[in-house]
Amino acid sequence: MTETIAPEKKSTAFYIKRTIGLILLLAMAAVFSYSAYTKIGTGEGVDPFAWTFIDMGINSQLWAGVIARVMVGMEFLIAGLLLAHIFLRSFTYPATITVLSIFTIYLVFQIILHGNTGNCGCFGDELKMTPLEGILKNLAMIAVAIALYYLYPIKPYKYQEWISVVIGMVAIVLPFILDPINASLNPTAVKKDIDMTVLYEKEQKPSIELRKGKHIVAFMSLTCPHCKKAAKKFAIVHEQNPDIPIFFVLAGNPKNMKSFFDETKSKNVPHVLFRDPENFLKMAGSGVPAIFYINNSVIEYDANYFQLDPQFMKEWLRK
Repeated sequence: MTETIAPEKKSTAFYIKRTIGLILLLAMAAVFSYSAYTKIGTGEGVDPFAWTFIDMGINSQLWAGVIARVMVGMEFLIAGLLLAHIFLRSFTYPATITVLSIFTIYLVFQIILHGNTGNCGCFGDELKMTPLEGILKNLAMIAVAIALYYLYPIKPYKYQEWISVVIGMVAIVLPFILDPINASLNPTAVKKDIDMTVLYEKEQKPSIELRKGKHIVAFMSLTCPHCKKAAKKFAIVHEQNPDIPIFFVLAGNPKNMKSFFDETKSKNVPHVLFRDPENFLKMAGSGVPAIFYINNSVIEYDANYFQLDPQFMKEWLRK
């Protein structure tokens, strides 16, 4: 006669711990999914996030766009692996901590260099957070990932290797499908004269001679949201490449200058406030930001704020 051994009865504490772990895991997956979606699925797509990597030293908008899409793919991947309960201890939790740590270090340097101003970009423009708020959010998520390592370990199950391959392929490819890389990041070639003499007839005049030589001149309004995005990108380019001759011609109320520079971190870019709307429109045209590559008072290229590739700027200056 054989004796039947009853399965070990799980304690109430075990089920409470597993329930808390599951809730935290689902919350973590939701945050990563929302973070990836807001970087690429809303507004202007991945472009603002890509400039994070140009700020880190990637001197090509094309490669910055590729890296940004891969990082968004990593966020989708982590969310998928969390939901599928795959390789939690061996890969998913460590990968979560690593990704969050990288961005935390970046935000620390941003605060050191520029102060706790502007949007950290953690959730694109959908949920704006300061760099310090972004750091606190990342540290909280790192703490949750560490807690999950002990609270919610899951044993391997059948076919999880194949499931992980499918999730990985979908996650990495998805950002490139949702927001394909624009192969032509170059500005539009034009041939048009521009008379900037009026800039030098005012009391406040440019500190450099824009009518001679090569200059990248951006005509912008202090309250225009697209102008602010352009100014923020130009600030990164100027900081890393001070030899590129960038100049801002700004229009608007002087009271708005502080908030404009606080948000864009572009105060160090050479600029002038031009308070003559009629002549401003004659130079800039009907829309702002108006970004011109000017060679001896001739506009050679007309760019939008998506087309601010430092590599192209350098090539144009060498011609």
